[in-house]
Amino acid sequence: MVTDTVTDGTSSGVSRRNFLQAVGVGSSAGVMFATMGAMGLAPTAAAQPGAAAWVPPRSGDFTLTGRSAKKVVVVGAGPAGLASAYELQKAGYRVTVLEARHRPGGRTLTIRDGDSETDIDGVTQTARFGDGIYMNAGAGRIAQWMVTMDYLRELGVPYEVFSNANADAYLYNEKAGATPGNPVRYRTAKADVFGYTSELLHHATDQGALDQRLTAEDKENLRQFLRSWGSLKSDGTYSGGDNRGFSTYPSAWNEHGTPLPGPGTVSEVLASKVGQYFPFEINWEQSMLMFQPKGGMDTTYQYFVRAIGKQNVHFGSPVTAVENTSRGVRVTYTPGHGRPRQIEADFAIVAAPAGLMRRWETNWGPDVDGALGEFSVGSPAGKIGLQYRSRFWEDDHRIFGGITETDMDLAHVWYPSYGYGERKGLVVGYYNTGANARAYADLTPRQRERRAVEQGVKIHGEKYRTELESSFSIAWHKVPYIEGAWAYPNTESSGFKLLQQGTGNVYFAGDWMSEVSAWQHGAFWSARYAVQALHARVMAS
Repeated sequence: MVTDTVTDGTSSGVSRRNFLQAVGVGSSAGVMFATMGAMGLAPTAAAQPGAAAWVPPRSGDFTLTGRSAKKVVVVGAGPAGLASAYELQKAGYRVTVLEARHRPGGRTLTIRDGDSETDIDGVTQTARFGDGIYMNAGAGRIAQWMVTMDYLRELGVPYEVFSNANADAYLYNEKAGATPGNPVRYRTAKADVFGYTSELLHHATDQGALDQRLTAEDKENLRQFLRSWGSLKSDGTYSGGDNRGFSTYPSAWNEHGTPLPGPGTVSEVLASKVGQYFPFEINWEQSMLMFQPKGGMDTTYQYFVRAIGKQNVHFGSPVTAVENTSRGVRVTYTPGHGRPRQIEADFAIVAAPAGLMRRWETNWGPDVDGALGEFSVGSPAGKIGLQYRSRFWEDDHRIFGGITETDMDLAHVWYPSYGYGERKGLVVGYYNTGANARAYADLTPRQRERRAVEQGVKIHGEKYRTELESSFSIAWHKVPYIEGAWAYPNTESSGFKLLQQGTGNVYFAGDWMSEVSAWQHGAFWSARYAVQALHARVMAS
């Protein structure tokens, strides 16, 4: 067994008062506060409910206190691992990243032409996509308020708008009566649901039902709003209108366009259950604007690796053991299917799936193992990318980006938010979870394609079949070294709080260690808090 050993730095023997004076000279208030927190003299940001303080460590923190930088091993080159390494290295820490897979990003996976993936069943797929065409097999969108946007700007990653909602995309609820070839436009369904809901509320103001809650003036103001919101007639009834869209849009020379036929009855609209999709637009995680890095979501992590230094990030290096020692940590890994190696360092930040950690050799104890068990089963999720020789959804259906929603096992169909006007394009033919994802995962890649296309033809017509060139599908619970899409943490559990503290010289990070699981934003914030806790401890040692 080959061993790489780095000795610890110097430690200080000064009193806490003298040490704090030393830290305070020329230091930022943030560094002083973090140091006091680690010494128990002030609450750390991570200990404050709802706190979002982020005090990045700086290289000056070491020079001001006469300390040497520590060495940290980061396990995992996904969002949490690379963000941890990046922030630590900026502050002068010596960082080594170990990644089991052959590429960075973890579940932030972009598939391009020539990319190959082999699942845990031994099934290999190789993408055959055109130039510039890609599939975001995992993370696919970033809300404008997320910290992810800060890293894109800091690293210089080019980005563009991702269309998360499109009024001309479709809704297709087959279980509620939708028939092949007759999907409803999102704008049409919304106009009908809003229209009839407004009509009912408008009538309620005349029935005395709201007298206990509203004054006469309130009720009139409500009626005015409902007439506008629901496109009601002057008598408060809904009968459709321009908001539903047109079969032929207005042009010129008195060509006023042909509005769509009138809506069904209120009972028919309610029975269609299309209204269930509309809260998505105002969901705090999903509201527009949304963004994506140009060229694929994993572009961000290529920039991270470049900033950290390729020589510091080791791919194809699965970890098999992480142990606390009297001097720090010892991590065992196997590079390139060769002989096991060990690397010793002062600290480790482990940003790997919790289920995988439980298979390693560790000395963390049963409490930590039990806490990891709360997050050890990753939810199944799957996607398929369908490359077409023409962008018929733009040419024939006039859909440019956005998502079609269904109650079929496809769940969601995504149209590309890039490559507008180009000849070819790629549609995400299903993005499903739970039982539907497992059902597709149990099929061969060719069977997945056939099933997805058969369903999609009901919405888009025969070109969804005849224009198809190639496909690539992923089942996240079958991806080696990941084995799941996301976990749903109970952030109030004792196990979660235990993992927040770390164990010995080991800290944990990952989207599952956050309030926003399944998002890069959550992974980044978990990394920031792990780095902040580690740094405060170093400054107090």
